Amino acid sequence: MEISVYIIAYNEADKIQDCINSVLWADEIIIIDSNSTDDTSKIAEGMGAKVVNVPFNGFGELRNKAISFCTKDWILSIDSDERCTKQVRDEILALVENTSLDIFRIPRKNFFMGKWIKFSGWYPNYRQPQLFRTGKMSYDNKKVHEGYISHSNYKIGIIKNSIWQFPFKNTEEIIQKANNYSTLGATNLNLKGVSGSVMKAFFHGLWSFFKHYFLKLGFLDGGAGFVIAFGNFEGTFYRYIKLAELQSDWRAMKVNPIRKVK
Repeated sequence: MEISVYIIAYNEADKIQDCINSVLWADEIIIIDSNSTDDTSKIAEGMGAKVVNVPFNGFGELRNKAISFCTKDWILSIDSDERCTKQVRDEILALVENTSLDIFRIPRKNFFMGKWIKFSGWYPNYRQPQLFRTGKMSYDNKKVHEGYISHSNYKIGIIKNSIWQFPFKNTEEIIQKANNYSTLGATNLNLKGVSGSVMKAFFHGLWSFFKHYFLKLGFLDGGAGFVIAFGNFEGTFYRYIKLAELQSDWRAMKVNPIRKVK
């Protein structure tokens, strides 16, 4: 059995080399780039990966486009901030030759603020299933936090070993991601018919902080746990504020020319 790996990337020149290095064992590596303005594509092509530029219209559509370029028996989805480990490689290579299942989740171990996160809902955490037979899974069309659609008659398996994730290289990237994802999330909520307001923004944000810091034991991760919880408050708060903005007319009034009185 042969394996395709797809990696979605946009301006990830600082991360793409390590990501590709972690999957050089695959039979095909495809970078789905959304017209990066840095050296992402150049670095990837120099390492032997195939680069396909796809305009960004949301993550669900982007991932479905990625699948369409994969040509092997199995597909492994790795984001540019994720790294496959030797243990996961060995488990996958043994598994694809012997399993009757079609779709697998892979746990992720997150490194943030100089430490491995053990709580905060970040370990082990999962996104959509990341290993699947070609034709057995696709994604919905949500612009962010996209779901998956199983086309298999079997249950979803779980890989035992964890991949590594390095979600943010610095504080600026945390802020940028919160801004970008809150914009996409507001669009999703608006399409669902959810209404936004300042009070909804505050209380949804407060609940998100409480959930990650207390219920998911983020306080045991020290300062990093507080930053994670606060980041969830901020992202949630701005998602609902942007939703209210979409549904309101907050534009400044036009001013007619004011001339000197004669």
